[in-house]
Amino acid sequence: MTELRFAYGTNGLADLRLTDAVALLADLGYRGVALTLDHMHLDPCAPDLARRTADVARDLERHGLAVAIETGARYVLSPTAKHGPSLLDPDPEARARRTALLVDAVRVGADLGATAVHCFSGHLPPGTTEDAAWPRLADALTPVVEAATATGTPLAVEPEPGMLLDTLAAFHRLRAELGDPEALRLTLDIGHCHCLEPDPVPECVTAAAPWLAHVQIEDMRRGVHEHLPFGDGEMDFPPALAALAATGYDGLVSVELPRHSHAGPDLARRSIAFLTRALGTLGTLGTRAPGTRAPDQLPTASREAPAPC
Repeated sequence: MTELRFAYGTNGLADLRLTDAVALLADLGYRGVALTLDHMHLDPCAPDLARRTADVARDLERHGLAVAIETGARYVLSPTAKHGPSLLDPDPEARARRTALLVDAVRVGADLGATAVHCFSGHLPPGTTEDAAWPRLADALTPVVEAATATGTPLAVEPEPGMLLDTLAAFHRLRAELGDPEALRLTLDIGHCHCLEPDPVPECVTAAAPWLAHVQIEDMRRGVHEHLPFGDGEMDFPPALAALAATGYDGLVSVELPRHSHAGPDLARRSIAFLTRALGTLGTLGTRAPGTRAPDQLPTASREAPAPC
């Protein structure tokens, strides 16, 4: 079994300055940060990206944290279209904007020494058939895969419920469309496995293992795509974590609560406590500095119900 390294997504700490979020996660014992490029955290569309990236690199190094780059910011390219434009947009110029953003994300990831750069396909646009969408997706991703190959930075595509690429089977279809490039890897969301995949979560983890470059984790209910704090869903985490550790996976395992920034710091404390206890049943430790705090003894956050993702 490998030692699992836990991270927390900055999209769940959107009300904090990035420097404060990094310091908080280091203090709580996380091993890494899943950094969503967004207007409040290392805005990929603002000037001086290289200089600002270097500042983030120094901050991460100072705190001893690894990083994965995530690109799921809702309105980073459009103030009105959630996750738009996507890699499936019918307008070639619009698709090119998403492709350019992902190429920039790969460059940021390379500069930060990221474990992976995450992305997803986007939703199937009205009037577009799946047969037309798959070649379009492959074409839009080709420059991103080329950048990932050139920099040695894995591009980790996430199967996302409701999108064209929504399952492990769909991920393999994309790999075939692109000619099975080594740089194209997989982001596996453990909650999505429980939500959507036909197999039990541990079997899903094992099946995904050869392509894994990034892992997200949260609680969830079967058939409902709603990211929940640990304990608010119905998932059994020790078997899932045991399966992941048994694969030899050495990337980050990132808590993904993008609709919970209102309680972000407290949920970060609760989450690392929960995951540490779950790993304790396996005899595997996943925190960087256990005992730095006792997060399981801190007050719990209010359980305000989040809207579906």
